[in-house]
Amino acid sequence: MTMKVETEPMRSPSGAETDAAAEVKPPIERFFNRELSWLQFNRRVLAEAQNKSYPLLERLRFLSISGSNLDEFMMVRVAGLAGQVRQQIEEISIDGLTPGQQLQAINGAVSDLVHEQHAILASLSRQLEKAGVRLINDRRLEKHEAEWLAQYFEQHMLPALTPQAIDPAHPFPFIANQGTGILFSLTRAADGAQVREMIVIPPAFPRFVRLPGKEGAWIAIEDMIRRKAARLFPGFKINGSGVFRVLRDSDMEIEEDAEDLVRHFRTAIQRRRRGKVILLQLQADFDPGAEELLREKLRLDHALVLKSPGLVSMTGLAAIVEEERPDLKFEPYSPRYPERILEHDGDCFAAIREKDIVIHHPFESFDVVIDFLRQAASDPDVVAIKQTLYRAGKQSAVIAALIAAAEAGKSVTAVVELKARFDEEQNLMWASQLERAGVQVIYGFVDWKTHAKVSMVVRREGDGYRTYCHFGTGNYHPVTARVYTDLSFFTADPRFGRDAGQLFNFITGYIEPRGTEMLAISPVGLRRKLYECIDREIAFAKAGKAGAIWAKLNSLTDSQLINRLYEASSAGVEIALVVRGICCLRPGVPGLSERITVKSIIGRFLEHSRIWAFGNGAALPNRRARVFLTSADGMMRNLDRRVEVMVPVRNRTVHDQVLDQVMLANLIDTEQSWRLEADGNYHRIGDVTKPFNVHRYFMTNPSLSGRGAALTKGRKVPKLALRRGGATAKHD
Repeated sequence: MTMKVETEPMRSPSGAETDAAAEVKPPIERFFNRELSWLQFNRRVLAEAQNKSYPLLERLRFLSISGSNLDEFMMVRVAGLAGQVRQQIEEISIDGLTPGQQLQAINGAVSDLVHEQHAILASLSRQLEKAGVRLINDRRLEKHEAEWLAQYFEQHMLPALTPQAIDPAHPFPFIANQGTGILFSLTRAADGAQVREMIVIPPAFPRFVRLPGKEGAWIAIEDMIRRKAARLFPGFKINGSGVFRVLRDSDMEIEEDAEDLVRHFRTAIQRRRRGKVILLQLQADFDPGAEELLREKLRLDHALVLKSPGLVSMTGLAAIVEEERPDLKFEPYSPRYPERILEHDGDCFAAIREKDIVIHHPFESFDVVIDFLRQAASDPDVVAIKQTLYRAGKQSAVIAALIAAAEAGKSVTAVVELKARFDEEQNLMWASQLERAGVQVIYGFVDWKTHAKVSMVVRREGDGYRTYCHFGTGNYHPVTARVYTDLSFFTADPRFGRDAGQLFNFITGYIEPRGTEMLAISPVGLRRKLYECIDREIAFAKAGKAGAIWAKLNSLTDSQLINRLYEASSAGVEIALVVRGICCLRPGVPGLSERITVKSIIGRFLEHSRIWAFGNGAALPNRRARVFLTSADGMMRNLDRRVEVMVPVRNRTVHDQVLDQVMLANLIDTEQSWRLEADGNYHRIGDVTKPFNVHRYFMTNPSLSGRGAALTKGRKVPKLALRRGGATAKHD
């Protein structure tokens, strides 16, 4: 279904309507390129692999994350640009570049990034070896290691490997997306003939294999195959070999008139595995003749070819991080369970009835979200549950709770988003299980993703019904909830319940929400609500009062929203943004954005919560500020092409936690923060007189919301304070 979405024309800093051609500054001086900004983000992730304050295996984890991040970027964003070039689509980016110009800039930046990854891996490998964790490459093995390796190869690998001759009589084998292969150059002993053979490494094989022993010794699967190649090719002399890896276009276009969305997605997932090659990675010593063969057979068209000095992929390094060496990892952290709920003997509904509550993950346990649904499933007074599911994970307690509720005879509706990138197969599987249990499964809109994180429980109480709601900034995913910082807001306020009902009716029946009392819902009203809040701050500033905006987002790329913030800055509004990833806004430009600061926080936990705060006529933070939680980032797709919600925070304790703790702690962090400069470069904030670490603060200090009586009886939470021109944390 397609519905009309409200958009507004661009406005100049004076407030008059204008178009792009009439902007004071050309696009390249107003905005950063989205793709290059993402690469800057991944460089910040990679920089954590060099952070000497982190244990060695945690640094290796960041290196692996930078590799998996880069894979997704290539398979989706770069693949999209390459497709535009192939089809001669000259769609200009936010900063005025053509797809071809962007590809050229990206390819150079990706090449530099990959070589930096290898330099860091070499350094980490040396340090890890001194600590007793070895990554075996070309080095000679000890006798017992070689014997074990030979036995492992014979028993676990040889039966599954299939040598394939590369000649006119044999078709060139298909290399799946993210597939790795080895090309061998051989001489047949019988007649001296030159032969090429390929081994495609089965995807079920582990990326790295650990050799037995007290000290960890790990070998890449491709290195093991090369070492034992003689067993694969008896009667041949091995002249050389080279490892390669293929990434393919993995984005999926949705046909608007697809009659059966499930069937469409099953076939689309199959097409993804056979998409056009977007990246060919080769080891640096790869034979030129073999390289030419791959280029021809893989039909490279606007694909990037990279030669790596070692491993062709960093993604599998996460396996080595699992080495049982707690001394080389972060000290384990156990999240707190909210005292408010414990005071009610674990009764989530009683605690929420008493007062709204917000949970700050991962510092506070995601178990409370699971318990909320489990209690709903087993409570005989609960009559209905409605739930959105964007990413739920492989071992989802949320799914189990919904199934239990349906089997207990409750009315259960699950909105399963099939377009959650790279989770489509998992979501299809969950949808099938839910339907078999009697859950009413809805797939939402064909052309919009349902990205809102909402749970709604209708409970019979007294002579009527009460609706309990959960709104989240993150997914119902118990694994990511341990490392993503997100906020879970629980309320029994009937206004939220009525709005949540309209939201689900919008998704399930295309009934556009009208007259919502609390929620702003995209794509029908969230953008308008944000603009209204920004315009209020502009009006305050023009009236001589303080205008102030704080925001915490994962990405900021929408040109209209950025222009509105530029307008606010020009009017005198002070704006502080915490944007973890992509940021197309150019801060600190005289006459445009001199009152805007942007920082990015990268650390042990992945900053993921989305928050907006507006001063409401006074400098931030203040008790009258308007504070909102949202599932939406500052991107066109979130505001115009996704179903999202923005939730106002009215409860005083929750308001204080979100504004005076979460937002303020992010703004005054010095140890994990990078400041974005007007030239597009990020710089660590560096040494300060009083360093502050936002993650350490929340790991060691209880929350305000959710503490109940413990808030008055226990030790006080250190109060945070913001100093203009500098920041500090102090105790009351």
